[in-house]
Amino acid sequence: MLRRAAAALCALTLATAIATAAAAQPAERILIYKAEHKLVVVAQGRAYRTYRVALGKTPRGAKLCRGDNRTPEGAYFVTRRMPGSHYYMALHLSYPNPDDVVRATDSGCEPGGDIEIHGLTEGFGWVGERHLEHDWTNGCIAVTNREIAELYHMVAVGTPVEIYP
Repeated sequence: MLRRAAAALCALTLATAIATAAAAQPAERILIYKAEHKLVVVAQGRAYRTYRVALGKTPRGAKLCRGDNRTPEGAYFVTRRMPGSHYYMALHLSYPNPDDVVRATDSGCEPGGDIEIHGLTEGFGWVGERHLEHDWTNGCIAVTNREIAELYHMVAVGTPVEIYP
């Protein structure tokens, strides 16, 4: 009975997020401030939405090599929207950029890839904002499922993403 109630609550929350997102402004760009664990959606030249985020397990410093569990820093863009992935929904980023490739090569490693802004792992949506208690990704930027549903409807392929230390 408790599982059914929790599932119904999750469905209602996501339906509300999708309805809210449908009326949302399209994003001009996304700014991510790692030190503040903050993602800002810019629309019509101003901060339109702000979300708290979890980062890679090693949040300090820019991503250098595959498997270092760091979130990259630099200028990227959304390459594709992923409605069904290992996570609830995801926005795939253009990491590595040419500068990332040079830095990794100079360090004798591969830069890695598959950096995303994503929701929670399938089946773990119930965790909600508790996912923010520690940085847990392999280098991605994580938000709740409700938040990625909002972002998914605001953000188009090609949207610039700037990630700051």
